[in-house]
Amino acid sequence: MKIQNVTAPLAIGLVALMASGCAHYVKRDDYNATVADLRANDASQRADINATRSDLNNLKSQLDAKFGKYDAAIAQLQGRVRVDLGAHFDYDKAALNDEDKPALDDFASVMRDHHPDALITVEGFTDAAGTPSYNKKLGMKRADAVRDYLVTTGGLAPDKVRTVSYGKDRNRQIEPGAYGDKGAPNRRVALVIDEASSASPSAGTSGS
Repeated sequence: MKIQNVTAPLAIGLVALMASGCAHYVKRDDYNATVADLRANDASQRADINATRSDLNNLKSQLDAKFGKYDAAIAQLQGRVRVDLGAHFDYDKAALNDEDKPALDDFASVMRDHHPDALITVEGFTDAAGTPSYNKKLGMKRADAVRDYLVTTGGLAPDKVRTVSYGKDRNRQIEPGAYGDKGAPNRRVALVIDEASSASPSAGTSGS
């Protein structure tokens, strides 16, 4: 959910109302009613934005608490939270290492218990070796492996977890141009969470 400029609708509505007054007389009651509606809409949008910010702040705090023991970077962007995991895959492999599964278990527990309606995108990456087309396919295999784990083991809804591959896109590499041992940080996935609305307290969920 992107942060919008909530002052624009109010200004546009007033301009439209004033323009219509050039051809027809606008009654004071009609004018006041229109302004009241626009202000109510403005207030509603501001409330939605504040709620979204609160949800994202809450989600980042939960993930920070869970991921403090893992090699992961968590960043809050506009309308989303990004979890960039460290090296999760061996060279030219797409199998998820057992040592990385606890981090995904913790991620799944936070999302399943507190943000079940959030949309998650698993981004797959490779190091700089190989052709772009090959690495795009390898990155997708890695993203799919993580998605399958989050769904089958983590209990996340299949329609809430999607995948995409950036392969060896240089702009997205942790160590630009590196491969082999030095390129290990590039062989990773990132988990991007959009529209992270919190679950209702009455849902009876609890963290772990």
